[in-house]
Parts: sequence; structure tokens; C-alpha cells
Amino acid sequence: MRSTGSADEAWYDDDAGPVARPYTMTGGRTAPTGDKFDLISLVVARRGVTPPTPLFPEQARIVELCHDPVSVAEVGAELDLPLGTVRVLLGDLLTAGLIETHDPPMLSEMPNEDLLKAILVGLRAL
Repeated sequence: MRSTGSADEAWYDDDAGPVARPYTMTGGRTAPTGDKFDLISLVVARRGVTPPTPLFPEQARIVELCHDPVSVAEVGAELDLPLGTVRVLLGDLLTAGLIETHDPPMLSEMPNEDLLKAILVGLRAL
């Protein structure tokens, strides 16, 4: 964006990234309150729950994203925020009762070679 000198114009462009630093979104906190969030943990918004206080835009976006179960890693990618920041925001939403988390089912045995090959093929296709 080019500036013509007007004080009302923004000094940044789309390539500048977020205007607020991630630590300002979390109040300087670097660890979530309560639960730790694995990258593959699934997060889902609780239906019909009203936030006790107004949400920050990033928190509102997380709740919107989580109408269907989504992994912590996907939330971070969608918001384009560091995972530490996403985990703190998720912890706040969990404490407020706006989301719930579900651990993925654990494999009872080691995956076989065919499954690992299929996963590798799928990753390469991305």
C-alpha cells in the first residue's frame, strides 16, 4: 500500500503480517492454563454456550472454526499464529467452557508397513 501522507491511512500492507504481536493476544502468557494441547488433539466448540466476556477476534475465529472437530495444528495453520499462542487462546476458551477437547484414539499396536506406506504416499501427494 502506498501512502499519500494522510494520517488516516494505514502504514502497513497485507505482507506485513498481523498488526498485533502474538504475545499481546495472550497477555504475555506463554503456557495455556490447565490442559496441555497436543497437535493432534481435536477441538470442538460447545453449542449454545454464551461467552462470559467479549471474545478477542482470534478467539471468536477459533470458536467459528471449531463448529466441526478440528485439530490444534489445523487451528494454528488457519489462524497463521504460532502454536504456543494458539494453545494459550485454546486454554482460555476451554476454561470459559466454550470448547471441549478430545484426544484421538490411541493405536493399540504398532502400525503395519502397508499403513505407513499409504500415509507416506498421501503426504507426498500434498
